[in-house]
Amino acid sequence: MSDAQNATSEGASEEKEGGDRRDFLGMLTNATLAVGGVAFVWPLIDSMNPSQDVLALASIEQDISALEPGQAITVTWRGKAVFIRRRTPEEIAEAEAVALEDLIDPQTDAERVQNPEYLIMVGVCTHLGCIPLGQKDGDSKGEFGGWFCPCHGSHYDTSGRIRKGPAPTNLPVPDYEFIEEGVVRIG
Repeated sequence: MSDAQNATSEGASEEKEGGDRRDFLGMLTNATLAVGGVAFVWPLIDSMNPSQDVLALASIEQDISALEPGQAITVTWRGKAVFIRRRTPEEIAEAEAVALEDLIDPQTDAERVQNPEYLIMVGVCTHLGCIPLGQKDGDSKGEFGGWFCPCHGSHYDTSGRIRKGPAPTNLPVPDYEFIEEGVVRIG
């Protein structure tokens, strides 16, 4: 073998070895970038999931057995106030007697309650998200004996239906069920 052939053979071997090394470094760089990109993006995507405290409040159980007719309590569910009122026979009769044509958002009382004695609804005004008055003794209950939002003057009746004011819809009724006598699960 001549010196020229030997040099050509060595050059090709070094070039092949250099190419293998360059390919390996390129693959290593790409793999590092991919892993780093996933490590950077994953926390951003994961932060869009509901937090653990919100998931824990996806449903709540509330003992309402101690409520007397006419009494109300407020509980927190999914970060919102939920009004639970044990209605008196007069409040029930008043809510059932309302004509649908008199309502801004027509809905019968029977559509809003599972047990006429207990009214359970999200206590957030549907106009701008205020918390209406009417849960405590001495609160203004508005012209229709239910709840009153003093911020903009929305009046709700004893079934939580909007009767007067700027609110466009009734106070929403969450999904709920009575799981045993005197205990309700909301959510």
